[in-house]
Order: sequence, then C-alpha cells, then structure tokens
Amino acid sequence: MKRFVFFISMIFVLFSCASSKNVTQAEIDNLNALVESKTFEIEAEWAEPMVTNSMAQIANAGMLPAGSSAGSINLVGNSNFFRMKKDTVAAYLPFFGERQMGGSYGGTDIGIEFEGIPENLVVSEDKENSYKISFEIKDKNTKTENYNVIVRVYPSLSSTIYVNSTQKSSIRYRGKVVKTSE
Repeated sequence: MKRFVFFISMIFVLFSCASSKNVTQAEIDNLNALVESKTFEIEAEWAEPMVTNSMAQIANAGMLPAGSSAGSINLVGNSNFFRMKKDTVAAYLPFFGERQMGGSYGGTDIGIEFEGIPENLVVSEDKENSYKISFEIKDKNTKTENYNVIVRVYPSLSSTIYVNSTQKSSIRYRGKVVKTSE
C-alpha cells in the first residue's frame, strides 16, 4: 500500500511541475516599444469577479454565459476595451459582482466606464519582463465613483486589469493587448 501511495504521489508531482514558456528578446523588445509609446488597447476575454454568495446563486441559476462560472465569466463576443493613448486612458468593461452603494434609477452606469487623464499614473517595469501601470480615475457617468486601476502587460501580450471601486466589489479582467495607430 505504501508503494502505491508513493507511486501516485510521484505521478502527481511530475504532472504538477509545469515548465514556463521561454520569452524571446523580440517579445521583450516589442513589449518595451508598446509600453513606451503608451498607445495600445486591451480587449478583455475573461472577467473574474469576487466570488460571493450572490455570484454563486447567479451561476447556480444558469444566468451566466456558457463556459462561465461564478469566478470566471467568458467575455468573448461582448463589447469591451481598455485604451491608453499617451496620457489619456479610457475603458468600458462590463461589471459582474456586487454594488455596495446604490446607483441611479434607470441609469446607464452599470459597467466600469472611464475616460480622461488619470491621477497618480505610474508605469514601472515589473517582474519577469512585464510592466505594471497603475492610476486612479473617476467614473465617466457619476461624480461619486472612483477607480484604482492596475494593468499588467506581459511579453506574450497577454494582460491583466485589476479594478478596485469605491462603490462596486473588486474585479479582474484577462485579455490580449493590441497596438493601435497613433
């Protein structure tokens, strides 16, 4: 029995060890040029809201898109973007999660939407040849909601957007970066 458990443990260890993709110098140079130009767009493919009891109930009721769960919602086919053009940022990202403060009746401020010159914009090189872009910005539709945003961009041109709101639960988006014309 001990041999069997040892054998199973070894198989588990071997399969759990994943090799990381080697990053080429061309990918690093491309990423550096993209971030230095501050002209790019991200289209989110997945939204990852905080899993709360309410989100679990929505998932259990079958109200999420196919292939989605309470903590990972497929956005393919949904219109969304994060755009950076020099010193201006703009975004429209669908929101899934809980709102802590009430919105307006019949309002259109259901997503995360902002546009303008952000406050405290910091672009820094992060671990493993990636970049971290952080800033604060006000919601486009309301004067009372503010966002703290962290965008991470990787050499594979994949990205992660973290959004913390003053009125909504935190959410993360994963997607791909594309260079836009200046």
